[in-house]
Amino acid sequence: MAVPLTPRQPGAGPAPEAAPPDDAIDPTYRPPLAVLGPLRQAGRLFTLAWEVVRSVFRRPFQVRELIEQFWFIASVSILPTALVSIPFGAVIALQVGSLTQQLGAQSFTGGASVLAIIQQASPLIVALVIAGAGGSAICADLGARTIREELDAMEVMGIPPVQRLVVPRVLAAMLVSVFLNGLVSVVGTLGGYFFNVVLQHGTPGSYLQSFSALAQLPDLYISEIKALIFGFIAGVVAAYRGLNPRGGPKGVGDSVNQSVVITFLLLFLVNVGITAIYLQIVPMKGA
Repeated sequence: MAVPLTPRQPGAGPAPEAAPPDDAIDPTYRPPLAVLGPLRQAGRLFTLAWEVVRSVFRRPFQVRELIEQFWFIASVSILPTALVSIPFGAVIALQVGSLTQQLGAQSFTGGASVLAIIQQASPLIVALVIAGAGGSAICADLGARTIREELDAMEVMGIPPVQRLVVPRVLAAMLVSVFLNGLVSVVGTLGGYFFNVVLQHGTPGSYLQSFSALAQLPDLYISEIKALIFGFIAGVVAAYRGLNPRGGPKGVGDSVNQSVVITFLLLFLVNVGITAIYLQIVPMKGA
């Protein structure tokens, strides 16, 4: 039964405004909480990193998966890393050599160039190659498993995906980073020595003497620590983007690109912090 409409009585106040049509709503409006999206993403990334650290000490440990991932990442990273380290060492040696010649301090060319290669260039080269080669493969693999709902099936069966899939990949990236860092240090140092002695007519004795006079063992330690941390960052970021793709196969491709870019940004920021702390704690040799 329809309810009859009663006429509006005088003095009853203004009539309520009608709701605006859908096409009158501003499509660019965003709720205030939407600005917290990047913070949520950062929080989830740190949560995954902490879960990876905790899962390392849980049993059973996936030894076979770790070996397979270690071999895969090493096989796709070792040749590009060795090839990239040669021009890096050459550029640093040539630049430092030209600068020391202008200042009349050719005897310090070897020490300055080798320190720059070991402390800065070597761990960054390794991390960038692993993020671009191994990290993208990790992200694509986990992303494909996610959109096929394999991870949901693992959780239903009581298998933690982080412990089963993420931990071996992150540990493999860390181990490969440490080993390749030594390779880059040796190849870069030899390349710098060759270009300084042959192209800039430096003396081999002064190059080696300045290296032994300025370099110290903690320089190698901090280089390996950087490589270990950078490998952890590359593995965690790749795993996080692989576990959270959006939009099916296209979303997996976008996640791969995002993982590489985010890893690069984090690597340079963390490198600045570690270098500043190291220079404050460990005094330079001879100082």
